[in-house]
Amino acid sequence: MQEQESEESLVRASQRDPAAFGPLYERYVDRVYSYIAFRVGDPAVAEDLTSDVFLKALEKIGSYQWRALPLSAWLFRIANNCLIDRWRRLAKMKQVSLDGSLGPIAGERDLDSLLGKRLTRQELVKAVSRLTEWQKQVIALRFAAGLPIAETAKAMGKSEGAVKDLQHSALVALRKHFLSMGEDR
Repeated sequence: MQEQESEESLVRASQRDPAAFGPLYERYVDRVYSYIAFRVGDPAVAEDLTSDVFLKALEKIGSYQWRALPLSAWLFRIANNCLIDRWRRLAKMKQVSLDGSLGPIAGERDLDSLLGKRLTRQELVKAVSRLTEWQKQVIALRFAAGLPIAETAKAMGKSEGAVKDLQHSALVALRKHFLSMGEDR
């Protein structure tokens, strides 16, 4: 409860004076970057999009309504909207990235331990690309951004049960993929 009150006071201070937004930025920048980096696979693009997220958050902090939801849910919705906007722009420009590698991302060790073995970045990208968009988002929020189930559910606008189901089905699909890869080697 103490952290929530502290966050609420930081939000209210930022609404009165945008210069007070710094502590909120510091609290969430690494998690937002990790989420975006996991989704786009390019550190430079992830940095640009993370900047966009916090610029939009700063612009809209005055209209943010405190509803006992963590600020992270609001920030990750902005991040997801920035990702969707980017993908729409890319689709219009007919650009396709040929580089399937991920840059260094926070949460990488969590993913390695989750999968139980060391994978190449390309293997991970290939496996995750086979998931549904909702599953990709859950994996990115839970393991790249390190959000707990409750915050992931709020960020996605889904129930905790739905997030658990999506996470479970994503992990089952990844496990099947990696088991079949092991048989092919």
